[in-house]
Amino acid sequence: MNNLHLAIQFFLQLAVILLFCRLVGVVAKRFGQPQVVAEMIAGVLLGPSLFGLLFPEAQAWLFPWDKTQSTRDTQSYLFPVSQVGLALYMFVVGMEFRMDIVAKNLKSSIAVSLAGMIAPFILGAGLAWVIFHHTELFPERTSLLEAMLFVGASMCITAFPMLARIIHFKKLSGTTMGTVALGAGAIDDAMAWCLLAVVLASFDNNWSHAIWNIGGGAAYVAVTLLLIRPLLARFKEWMIQDGTLTEAGLVIGLALMALGAWFTDLIGLHAVFGAFVMGAAMPRGIISRDLIGRIQPLTVALLLPLFFTYSGLNTKIGLLNTGFLWLMCGAVLVAAIVGKGVACYLAARATGISNREALGIGTLMNARGLMELIIINIGLQRGIISEGLFATLVIMAVVTTLMASPIFDRLVGTGPNAIQPEPDADPPEGDRRPTT
Repeated sequence: MNNLHLAIQFFLQLAVILLFCRLVGVVAKRFGQPQVVAEMIAGVLLGPSLFGLLFPEAQAWLFPWDKTQSTRDTQSYLFPVSQVGLALYMFVVGMEFRMDIVAKNLKSSIAVSLAGMIAPFILGAGLAWVIFHHTELFPERTSLLEAMLFVGASMCITAFPMLARIIHFKKLSGTTMGTVALGAGAIDDAMAWCLLAVVLASFDNNWSHAIWNIGGGAAYVAVTLLLIRPLLARFKEWMIQDGTLTEAGLVIGLALMALGAWFTDLIGLHAVFGAFVMGAAMPRGIISRDLIGRIQPLTVALLLPLFFTYSGLNTKIGLLNTGFLWLMCGAVLVAAIVGKGVACYLAARATGISNREALGIGTLMNARGLMELIIINIGLQRGIISEGLFATLVIMAVVTTLMASPIFDRLVGTGPNAIQPEPDADPPEGDRRPTT
C-alpha cells in the first residue's frame, strides 16, 4: 500500500476498533468488568481467532498483510500509534502514583513483589522445561535456558498499566491496597524486563545489551527523580498562569514524557517505564492535575484500544489444536494463578496487611493483561516463542485479567464499605485530581 491508502485504511480501522471496543465494553460492564478488560477481549476477537476465522476475507481486507514480508501492513502505523497511547497512559499513572504511601508501606511492597516474582518464575521455568522437551512450541533456535527464563519472566509479570486502570475503576487510587499493589507491580515488571534483557542478550549472543539495559534503567531513575524532579519543583511557577497550566507547561510535560519513553525504549527497557518514572517526577498540584485532565480522556478513549487490537492480530488460538496443548495451556493458567495470586496474598499477610486488603492485593497482582501482551509480543517478534505458545500465553493473560474484577468484588467488596484513600502527605495547591 502507498501512504495515501495506508492513511485511508487507518481511519477505517480506527473507527471499527473504537466502536467494537465500546460495544464489547457495554457487555463487559454488565459482568462488572472495566473497559480495559473489554478492550483486551475485543483485540483478540478482531484478530484471526474469531473475526479471521468467521470472515477471513473481510478480516484480511480490513487488516491487510504485506505478503512480501509475511507481516501486516497495519504494523507500519498501528504499532507506533499504540505505543504513543501506552506511553501517555503510563505518564498519567506516574502522576497519580502515591510515593508517600509506597514509602510508608515499603516493606509490604517489597515482600509482595518478591513473592510475586519468585513463585511464578519457578513454576513458569518448570513448565518451560516440560514444554521444551515434549512439544514443538519453542523454535529450534531457542535454548532450554532461554525458554525457561522467558516463560518464567512472562509468568511473574504484572499488568502494570491495566492494574492502574482497574485500581482507578475500583476507586482504589490513594489507598494502601492500591498503592502497595502498584508499587509491587512496578518492581515486578522492572525485574521481569531485566530478565527479558538477559534472554535477548543470550539469544543474540550480546551480553552488553543486558548490562546497558539494567544499568541504563537504574541511571535513568536516579537522574529523573534526583535531578529532573527537583528542577521541575523549583521552576513550576513558570508553567502556571492564573491557576492553570500554560500551553508551554503542557508542551514541556509532553516533551519530557517523550524523552523518557525514548531513552528507556532505546536501552531496551520499554517506553512505558520511562513515561511512568517521568510522570512520578512531575510536580503535584496544578501541574499534575491539568496534565492528567488534558491527556487522560483522549488517551484512554482513542489511543490505548489500538494496542489491544494490535496484539489480537497476532493471536491465533486455533493453533492449540490438540488435547495435550490445551492441557499445557491449563497448566500454565493454574501455575500463573497459584504462583502470583496466592504468593502475593501470603506475603501481604506476613507483613501485617489486613486479611481483606491482602486478598485484594493478591487478586490485583494476578492480573497480567497489558504487560504480558507486550513481553510476549517481543518474544514472538524476535523468534523466541512460536505462535502456538504465544496463543497459550495470551489465553493466560486474558483469563487472569478477567478473573481480577469479579473475584475482587467477591472477596473485598464494593460500595460504602470500600476502602477509602489515605489523605495526601503534603496537600498540594489546588485540586489534585481531575474529574473523569
